[in-house]
Amino acid sequence: MVFGQVVIGPPGSGKTTYCNGMSQFLQLIGRKVAVINLDPANDALPYECAVNIEDLIKLSDVMVEHSLGPNGGLVYCMDYLEKNIDWLESKLKPLLKEHYLLFDFPGQVELFFLHDNAKNMIMELIKKLDLRLTAVHLVDAHLCSDPGKYVSALLLSLSTMLHLELPHVNVLSKIDLIESYGKLAFNLDFYTDVQDLSYLQNEISQDPRSAKYRKLTKELCEVIEDYGLVNFTPLDIQDKESVGNLVKLIDKSNGYIFAGIDASAVEFSKIAVGPVDWDYYRVAAVQEKYIKDDEDVDMTKDSETK
Repeated sequence: MVFGQVVIGPPGSGKTTYCNGMSQFLQLIGRKVAVINLDPANDALPYECAVNIEDLIKLSDVMVEHSLGPNGGLVYCMDYLEKNIDWLESKLKPLLKEHYLLFDFPGQVELFFLHDNAKNMIMELIKKLDLRLTAVHLVDAHLCSDPGKYVSALLLSLSTMLHLELPHVNVLSKIDLIESYGKLAFNLDFYTDVQDLSYLQNEISQDPRSAKYRKLTKELCEVIEDYGLVNFTPLDIQDKESVGNLVKLIDKSNGYIFAGIDASAVEFSKIAVGPVDWDYYRVAAVQEKYIKDDEDVDMTKDSETK
């Protein structure tokens, strides 16, 4: 099994910076990482990518040849990549034995809750290459300072979760800059846990520009609360502890923490329902415990036989 992340989110949410920082962190903890750039508009990469979509198709060429704008060009590029999925598979196969994969996708949000090409491509890779992927959806933390924008971020996150149908982790990126956007109306826990949104409706009603949409906002908040799927994990990509906590959460969602554990169903259940702060060294301890137990059982059987 090969594990990895599908990194998505609106433009400016920090996807490329995230891939760069996450790849460095994962390498520090002993994983071989391959970053796959699938954003044809990303021409200034801070990381060394193992696969680059620009080797197949370039956004600038598409815009000139087909007289398309940036959005239409990105949709065309994703359609072209889906039809040439064999090219991507051939590039990924040499990486499957040893690498943890990071897929850096474009920031056009329509690709992940309206169009099917990105989803179809991901599902095809999962099926053919036996990948275990988690969607990491980044949302800029500055949206918390504006109630209307925060509700929009919640709707986008929910729509993306339902459309992609992958293990999913929503992330409030750039959390270290959140104080620079002004004082929040509520504690940070309110925004990360997506608690009672009726308080948020009251904040929106106080804004004369948003008051006329009060009924619409109320209905949208009720939809979000009815699903009960959306919450956020805060992230400062420069802080090792923050990145480490996110990695542990992602590893639980895609099953990485279970890889290599030869234990009983009870032990798997303990890890699955346990706290997010999972001890990575526990794997070796679990394996050693069960090996010792098996040896004790064998010795007991030998004694009884004698």
